[in-house]
Amino acid sequence: MRLGVLDVGSNTVHLLVVDAHPGARPIPTASHKQVLRLMRYLEDDGAISDEGVRAILEAIGGAADAAKEAGIDELLAFATSAIREATNGEEVLALVARRTGVELQVLSGDDEARLTFLAVRRWYGWSAERILLFDIGGGSLEIAQGIDEIPDVARSLPLGAGRSTIAFLPDDPPSTDQVAALRAHARKVLAEAVKSFRDLPAPDHIVGSSKTIRSLARLAGSVEDGVGSTERSVLTREGLDDWTPRLAKIPADARPALPGITADRTFQIVAGAVVLSEAMRAFKVDELEVSPWALREGLILRRLDRLG
Repeated sequence: MRLGVLDVGSNTVHLLVVDAHPGARPIPTASHKQVLRLMRYLEDDGAISDEGVRAILEAIGGAADAAKEAGIDELLAFATSAIREATNGEEVLALVARRTGVELQVLSGDDEARLTFLAVRRWYGWSAERILLFDIGGGSLEIAQGIDEIPDVARSLPLGAGRSTIAFLPDDPPSTDQVAALRAHARKVLAEAVKSFRDLPAPDHIVGSSKTIRSLARLAGSVEDGVGSTERSVLTREGLDDWTPRLAKIPADARPALPGITADRTFQIVAGAVVLSEAMRAFKVDELEVSPWALREGLILRRLDRLG
């Protein structure tokens, strides 16, 4: 069957079209993406502004048209933290359904963590044993750990790259004091979260997923040989901490000249680097491997499992 997965995130509206069958890996056939950066449309009372609502409708309408052109059999449409936490989120969801015909499923932060963990587990297989996962979105940071397909512990923290940029790094480029303030805030939030994982055995495999982490790995990481002819992308905390202060001194419009930094992530990549660095430090992680599969693939896999 041909599935469309529509991800209405804090940073982008992304449609991924795949040919998928139970027992087989999903094969991407088309992709449609529009940069949204919803966090910039949040008003003081936590509502998405009228301008933001118009941007959402335009982006989802365009993705719905692309899905029809791709000849999909089913559309899995979901929204994450930006709409989930907006004070007018319910009204926005109803308007989206009325204007575009797209019924968005709102995922909780824990759902995001569990579905991403499922995708990562399937990608690496059982031989990876106990996995510790970090995933940085625009609005939240998900952390999960476990040895099965459902993690033993899954946490969602308000440390997304977009959210952290708006709250702590208003200048472009940010000042040293602003970066330090974000680092201190992330350290405090993570110190509380890490308590949930203290009774778990040490992980055997540590993984990062999401576009932000993949971008940082291309910039500050390395590529090593993997199974067969595949390559594995590895990011060390040392490499990340070496690049972060240099990255913070470069204006956003100049960062896409660097390896791995795309235009849709350039405004929030510094915050993502700071948050990831502090997450790795809090969990005493020196190195992680980057997964090509994340939340969208988790949704596809869950849907296919229900067909079986």
